[in-house]
Amino acid sequence: MKWGECVEKATEFFAAVFLSVIGLSHVAQPRVWVEFFVWLRGKGRVGVFVNGFLCLGFGAFIVAFHNAWNGLPMILTLLGWGQVVKGLVSFVAPQVSLWGLARISPERAWVFVVGGVFALALSAVLWTIVFTS
Repeated sequence: MKWGECVEKATEFFAAVFLSVIGLSHVAQPRVWVEFFVWLRGKGRVGVFVNGFLCLGFGAFIVAFHNAWNGLPMILTLLGWGQVVKGLVSFVAPQVSLWGLARISPERAWVFVVGGVFALALSAVLWTIVFTS
């Protein structure tokens, strides 16, 4: 296996672990996620920057080490670029991200469960890629 293939495989493994843990947490603790994002919202634009750093860090790692543009692995590359864009928006237009944080409330905690199920489904795809290729 070439170095580039090893790095892509390691990035897929990293993302599978990351999304599994985050997905399980979203399903098991949606109200804590609401509290976290309400806390970030309370910090205003600084809270948006904190969220931007989280998105940019995860996305930039994927973009730097996973450049697959066909088949199922492309899903991870697209996720990485999506997170980079989300981080970019947080840093250059924080009011847009603040609007998104304003939509979070305890009554909408179910949104985190849905997001958690999506993250778990994506992690299942990544685990399949990791163990079958």
